[in-house]
Amino acid sequence: MLVLFETAAGYAIFKVLNEKKLQEVDSLWKEFETPEKANKIVKLKHFEKFQDTTEALAASTALVEGKLSKNLKKILKKIVAKDAHEQLAVADAKLGGVIKDKLNLSCIHSPMVTELMRGIRSQIEGLITGLPSREMAAMCLGLAHSLSRYKLKFSPDKVDTMIVQAISLLDDLDKELNNYIMRCREWYGWHFPELGKIITDNLTYCKCVRKVGDRRNFASSDVSDILPEEIEEDVKAAAEISMGTEVSEEDINNIIHLCDQVIEISEYRTQLYDYLKNRMMAIAPNLTVMVGELVGARLIAHAGSLLNLAKHPASTVQILGAEKALFRALKTKRDTPKFGLIYHASLVGQTTAKNKGKISRMLAAKTALTIRYDALGEDTSAEMGAENRLKVETRLRHLEERGIRRISGTGKALARTDKYQNKSEVKVYDPSGDSTLPAVSKRKKIQEVEEQEEGVAVKAKKFKAEMKEEEADVDEGEPVKKKKKKKEKKKQADEEESQTEEPPTSPTVENTEKKKKKKKKPKDEDED
Repeated sequence: MLVLFETAAGYAIFKVLNEKKLQEVDSLWKEFETPEKANKIVKLKHFEKFQDTTEALAASTALVEGKLSKNLKKILKKIVAKDAHEQLAVADAKLGGVIKDKLNLSCIHSPMVTELMRGIRSQIEGLITGLPSREMAAMCLGLAHSLSRYKLKFSPDKVDTMIVQAISLLDDLDKELNNYIMRCREWYGWHFPELGKIITDNLTYCKCVRKVGDRRNFASSDVSDILPEEIEEDVKAAAEISMGTEVSEEDINNIIHLCDQVIEISEYRTQLYDYLKNRMMAIAPNLTVMVGELVGARLIAHAGSLLNLAKHPASTVQILGAEKALFRALKTKRDTPKFGLIYHASLVGQTTAKNKGKISRMLAAKTALTIRYDALGEDTSAEMGAENRLKVETRLRHLEERGIRRISGTGKALARTDKYQNKSEVKVYDPSGDSTLPAVSKRKKIQEVEEQEEGVAVKAKKFKAEMKEEEADVDEGEPVKKKKKKKEKKKQADEEESQTEEPPTSPTVENTEKKKKKKKKPKDEDED
């Protein structure tokens, strides 16, 4: 029996000397306690050393994937083919199947073979001569690093540490530039304050100050390469009537040096931004397409690396950068933040305040997918990022326009909408409430009320009289004379009531007569 054993240094083929001892699997480890015992069980037949790390990596990756490398195929044809009648013990059953198909060699893989491989590995230094332990350890370490890089698709172009440093430096440069420019404007503003209001761009302001220096030189100097003609005329006119103080040449020189620093830092910042843009497109093209270079670089810097960022779920990506607000909201039991660094993405900036939360949630979900694709995928194209960005833009358009089509599902079916019917109630204007004058005089109203009250009283009395008559008819024992007396008493009572009701009407008549007499008297006096 032959044994195929793979090492970091190369392929080794051993010949089993005593196959009977292999049958005792449980006690096989005892046969490999010392190199001398191991040499009695197996003997090295051939050792093929790898030329360099690249060849070792190719061989190990082929073994991991269960494929037959070219180098191994040549060795098996040369050595094993001579002893074709013997079996070949292999550590991987998949590799044994490939060797059997391609080379027509009988391969064996069993617990006995696994124990044999373990024994050979423990005494490899004594079985393979010419391989020092230090050299073997170095080969194992180098191959392990190469294999791990290959598995992670590691390449020097995908070093995200450069992005973390570049975005941090870019932020520091922005802060320093703002401080320098503010100091320059304030310093030169004592000499020529009107220039700051005319020239709003900071870089142009510094270039103009560096070229001209003293404000009295503006009239004779040509600044057309820095400023447009209209602004140049305004600056020259303002320089003649400026309210600024006089400064010495030494002060102007120091201001010019400060302007030089601002211009140099600005130029370096633009160069650094271009470098960051190219690095982002090389390392995370899909992330760059989704949220832009600056936001993507800040997300990577905040997470520490692209691989760490890929481990975060979409909900964490959404609020990354707003940790203080999140924990404060959790502590005070208020609403948690809806977005963090992703708020500065162009897609979130386009939306209205009402839809920012929805768009940031969807953008975070798609961004998390693109990050994982960039970190762990093999493809370097930005097609996936472009497709996901298009989906987010479509969603944004639907939310802004409030379209009829359904966003979820197929999107082909139209949503059911009720037909609109305008139901308006026409109200007619009532002009009766405009007039403040009473339609009927107060006297007539009083008379009508009194007549109504009298009619009600008479009807009530008649009803009572009729009820009493009916009661009298029912009583059979009463004589007829009592009925007549009662009727006479009723008549008298009615007459008395009528007399008592008449007097209240008389005063009104008397009052009217008195008024007429009073009206006549003044007329008579006028005639006299």
